[in-house]
Amino acid sequence: MTRDERRVSSSQVVNIADVRRVAQRRLPPVAFDYVDGGADGEVTMRANARAFQEVTFRPRNAVAPDGCGLRTTVLGSELAMPLLLAPCGFSRLIHPQGEIAAARAAGKAGVGFVLSTISAYRLEEVAAASSGPRWYQLYLVGGRAAAEPALERAWRAGFTVLAITVDTATFGMRERDVRNGAAVLVGNNLPAKIRFLPQLLAHPGWLAGFLRDGGMLELPNVIVPGRGPMPLAEAPSALTRSVVTWEDLRWLRKAWPGPLIVKGILTGDDARRAVDEGAAGVIVSNHGGRQLDGVAASLRALPEVVAAVNGKAEVLMDGGVQRGGDIAKALCLGARAVLAGRAYMYGLGAAGEAGVARVLAILRADLERAVTLLGCSSVGELNRSYVDIPAGWPSQSS
Repeated sequence: MTRDERRVSSSQVVNIADVRRVAQRRLPPVAFDYVDGGADGEVTMRANARAFQEVTFRPRNAVAPDGCGLRTTVLGSELAMPLLLAPCGFSRLIHPQGEIAAARAAGKAGVGFVLSTISAYRLEEVAAASSGPRWYQLYLVGGRAAAEPALERAWRAGFTVLAITVDTATFGMRERDVRNGAAVLVGNNLPAKIRFLPQLLAHPGWLAGFLRDGGMLELPNVIVPGRGPMPLAEAPSALTRSVVTWEDLRWLRKAWPGPLIVKGILTGDDARRAVDEGAAGVIVSNHGGRQLDGVAASLRALPEVVAAVNGKAEVLMDGGVQRGGDIAKALCLGARAVLAGRAYMYGLGAAGEAGVARVLAILRADLERAVTLLGCSSVGELNRSYVDIPAGWPSQSS
């Protein structure tokens, strides 16, 4: 057993919160808080987790389920359980292997991996590392001229679904990142970095790996015509200029040969518009509470979106997923599958690929146990009758 495997296989590491504590010990604040934090007062980030607590199960007892099938299909992707690893930018800041490690762990577990445009590894390298379903998430940093070649590369590399994020009209105010100097540390102003160095020097293991790896300097999947790869330092400002509009969606529907899914949907109106524009699916998401603070928890918005789509597209959700029971609740409320971001990023920070694998094993065991205790033989049996939701929540029949 490797050192990384030992770090997350302890009897004291039994849930995602335990993995989070290991990651917090190993990472400097600038890296840990980038994963752990949300926008403004972090109201929505906390609401995402609280929403799962407010939904309660209604099990069928005195039954003996015949096994527990977790397999499902999402937009043509065969999954060993209804879970994909959400697109998370700057993963190499958390661990030198970043997206490579996460994609490899996802492939071994049979779950999907969604690669962010803001990756420090070439999409071809990530594709080669994964033996499982892989999707590509597009930001229009660099404009359409940079996006079109990336889409061609992604399709050739075996990415089968394109995820379009629509909730980044500007960058969320992530106060922890400002205090920790995240923008300064990835920028080019060397004198400005000095006051933030103590937090890095206090975590020599992480710092040595980061420097040995060469750090994150550019985005190899954003090739700006006439310039080459976009420098990492430009990414935050470029994101604020790259909002995806409905007009862009129509263009992307023609440019991408596979299914397209829209991420960042919180209302029935936007869900219907996405379907009308040719989306094969929507992801109910508030960006993990990292964009507009004060919007609804993703789970709370899920029933409205499911009702609006009315079976015309597949519905997924992300935001606050920390346990297998959370996955089960989302499925009961109409989600085809969920995406998890923070959970696996904690694993990446705690122990690289071994940490991500441990997170996936925890979630799988949790989900299998929850489905069995609900009295079901497979995730396909889960429906609205297995949960109670608080008064005032939207319902699928509304």
